[in-house]
Amino acid sequence: MSSTVEVGSQVEDFTLLDETGTARSLVELLADGPVVLFFYPAALTAGCTAEACHFRDLAAEFAEAGGRPVGVSGDSVDRQQEFAGRHTLGMPLLSDPDGKVRELFGVKRGFSLAPTKRVTFVIAQDRTVLEVVRSELRMNTHADRALAALRAHRG
Repeated sequence: MSSTVEVGSQVEDFTLLDETGTARSLVELLADGPVVLFFYPAALTAGCTAEACHFRDLAAEFAEAGGRPVGVSGDSVDRQQEFAGRHTLGMPLLSDPDGKVRELFGVKRGFSLAPTKRVTFVIAQDRTVLEVVRSELRMNTHADRALAALRAHRG
C-alpha cells in the first residue's frame, strides 16, 4: 500500500536505526525543529554522495533556519556508517532495509537498481509536510529548495 505524501499531508511517526545502530523516531527527531527527510537510492554512489554532501555543506544554513537534514535509504546500518564517515556527513542516516518507511512516503520502487526514488520532504514539528522536492537528476535542488521552504516557514 504505497501512499503519496504531498504538501499539507500529515505523516505518521516511524522508527528506524541510524548509522550508529541507534533507534530514532520521527517524533524524537522533530523535537528540536523541522526535519528535512531526504530519501536517496544508495549510499556511496556518485549522485547520492553529491546530494548528501550538499546538505552537509549547508549545515550552518539549515541550523540557522531551524531545520535538520536526515537521510533515508534501504542501505544497511554498516553501509550508512561508512557513508557518513567517509564524507563526514554529520547528520543522521536512517536504514530502511525492508522498505516500510519508503513505502509509507510513496518513494519505494519495485525491483530495480534504484529501489528508492530521490525525494525530499520538509516536515514541520506537527508532522505536516511543508515541501516535497522530487528530482532524480538535480542533486543540489533538494537541499536548496528544502532550505527555502524552511526559511519561508519561519517567516
